[in-house]
Amino acid sequence: MNLSGKNVLIVDDEPSLRMLIRAVLESDGWMVHEAQSGEQALEMLPNLTLNAALIDMRMEGMDGMALLKELNSIIPGLPVIMLTAYGNVNSAVVAMKHGAFDYLTKPADNEELKAVMTKALDYSRLVDENEKLKSAAGATEQMIGSSPGMLHVKDLIEQAGPSEATILVLGESGTGKELVAEGLHRASQRAEKPLIKVNCAALPADLLESELFGYVKGAFTGANANKPGRFQLASGGTLFLDEIGEMEQVLQAKILRALQEKVVEPLGSVSPVETDVRIIAATNRDLKQEVEKGNFREDLYYRLSVLEIRIPPLRERVGDLPSLVAYLLEKLGRKNNKKVRSVSPSFLDVLSRYDWPGNVRELENVLERAIILSRSEVLGPELLPPQVQNPTPRQPEAAAPTQTQVHQPQQTTPQATPATPRGTTSLDDAERQALINALEANQHHRERTAEALGISRRTLQYKLKKYGLTRR
Repeated sequence: MNLSGKNVLIVDDEPSLRMLIRAVLESDGWMVHEAQSGEQALEMLPNLTLNAALIDMRMEGMDGMALLKELNSIIPGLPVIMLTAYGNVNSAVVAMKHGAFDYLTKPADNEELKAVMTKALDYSRLVDENEKLKSAAGATEQMIGSSPGMLHVKDLIEQAGPSEATILVLGESGTGKELVAEGLHRASQRAEKPLIKVNCAALPADLLESELFGYVKGAFTGANANKPGRFQLASGGTLFLDEIGEMEQVLQAKILRALQEKVVEPLGSVSPVETDVRIIAATNRDLKQEVEKGNFREDLYYRLSVLEIRIPPLRERVGDLPSLVAYLLEKLGRKNNKKVRSVSPSFLDVLSRYDWPGNVRELENVLERAIILSRSEVLGPELLPPQVQNPTPRQPEAAAPTQTQVHQPQQTTPQATPATPRGTTSLDDAERQALINALEANQHHRERTAEALGISRRTLQYKLKKYGLTRR
């Protein structure tokens, strides 16, 4: 959207109606852009800066509701006014429930049209001002935590945000990789342009390709009009490729070309389209290992990882739990219409002893469950699910030691089995012994031990430190 201008897009398949609306709005100082279909409107979007849109409910091909959903996704906060025939007012009301700003019946009264557009412009400017205030407040405002690991992440965002460098965000599922991408975008010179997000794991390869690069009319059965890809829609802004480690190699090659040559080729087209986007990619996989296994292109890996930002898992920043819990209690309390003031010390103590394999996303789910079930303003540990109250060790069945390994004489030596730390439970003892067995079976080779247990090397290091097994 444009804070200083008055730019509107009219989407209607009736040329005469577009002409009438154009005449009224131009007389009121608006810069008017026209499209005769939803598909054409989406093609035009990368080259437009809009304050409002007027779209017809009923059109051939993409109808008004489908276009409304696309506009809400691509330009959040854009006021969209629906145009509808008198007998279809109910449909316009439904559209408002799905994010439309207002509606007008056709043919629209000139003064009513001007009044609605004035309200839309005021709303558009308010949204822009709020966005600027949020950016000024800091690119890392939504990233809760002051542990050394999180402070390092925030520092990297503030340093790397203003650059044009391609950045690779690494972290386990649920750690907040998307928040890092949003922070980088807000801190960049591209903050006024779109941040377009694509989950590479959510679509099969053929659909992902058309989503990223777009297609031309006739490229395949059902391609009835040109459709711009996410690269084009993110023009001037940022494209966030989430879970890029899941992408098939044929698409990896095309992403590499887009990075190197700054062009994409829509499906069915022989004419490359220039792109101007900054790429931020994220994955929960170890891409170096994927390169070694032949699953990920080495040249693309080095293109993506100009700078790597690693987000620590929640179990490595337990000190952030109080501030995370306070933030989520307020957020989830509002969402569920429940007044929750705080949590008991025992509630927080149980949270701090849990391993959090699902990280912050799991914490949010656990807290929402407790809030829904609570009859008090203070949450107690009885509201936590069984797996949090009585956690089991994170060890796959395949890693269980054999009886021969358990009774190896080396395990009884003081060097191999340091004293059990005070305060551990029987479950802790079982996990500790399993770690000892796995270490012995793999001659204390950390990488092989982690692989045998089915955990990352960082997780192994954390557990060795937890159980006092860092000595050989």
